Amino acid sequence: MTDLGRLNKLVVAKTVDFGVYLNSDDYGEILLPQKYVPEDCGIGDELTVFIYTDSEDRIIATTQFPKAKVGEFAKLLVKDVNNVGAFLDWGLEKDLFVPFKEQKNKMEVGEYYVVFIYVDKRTNRIAASSKLNTFLDACPEKYSIGDEVNILVADELEMGFPVVVNEYYAGMIYKNQIFQDIAIGAQLKAFIKNIRPDGLIDLSLQKAGYTKVTSLSEQILEKMRLQGGYIPLNSKSSPEHISKLFKCSKKTFKMAIGSLYKERLITITDEGIKLVPQKGSK
Repeated sequence: MTDLGRLNKLVVAKTVDFGVYLNSDDYGEILLPQKYVPEDCGIGDELTVFIYTDSEDRIIATTQFPKAKVGEFAKLLVKDVNNVGAFLDWGLEKDLFVPFKEQKNKMEVGEYYVVFIYVDKRTNRIAASSKLNTFLDACPEKYSIGDEVNILVADELEMGFPVVVNEYYAGMIYKNQIFQDIAIGAQLKAFIKNIRPDGLIDLSLQKAGYTKVTSLSEQILEKMRLQGGYIPLNSKSSPEHISKLFKCSKKTFKMAIGSLYKERLITITDEGIKLVPQKGSK
């Protein structure tokens, strides 16, 4: 089977002055233009090629690989906009088309957008859409609260950042849960905080519960050692100062230093926190 918009391994059927033809069960012989033909390529050789359509909608092959393939999400740059839609740079000579009807917001030249790449069933052309929810599924039962997942930051709203979870599902990270800089198009690790009845996933960039506190406690100790055993932060410090240094909430910070205090590893003063000298240390 030959997949349009994906990488395929095809065998050279014949050579011509302007390239070679590759055998395809689905599309017959597909041209690989001469400029993409590897040196010493001959009949019977197997080549890995990307299959797409040229400017005249003919099926064609290339040994250039795009930045993303059919069925994938990617952050791409708008190169041009005309009266039918926008055209994105996806690494091939022919730009990727985004019809106006598939634009969540009107696209502008020079801006980046996260899109999903698909094959238009009516025209058999490869296209892209920024209406991502159309291509995302509800979260399946196999996922649980606390699971670590991969996310792609898709957009920014007033309440937070919509994300694509594990390339298939829709999620959201709320701004009051973010303690670090993130940008549209960023690929990050996150943790499932809640799965809504409609299948949408609420996420956090930090681990929940005791594991998160333990990890933060280790970061605090390491930071204190690097800064001479003292940090000018305590439970009364502002959330902004805490977030800037440790990328966590004030609540989590207070739990972490409380744990360190109970273990007699630190003392807490009005000015900050200090390491307690350990036996055997100089």
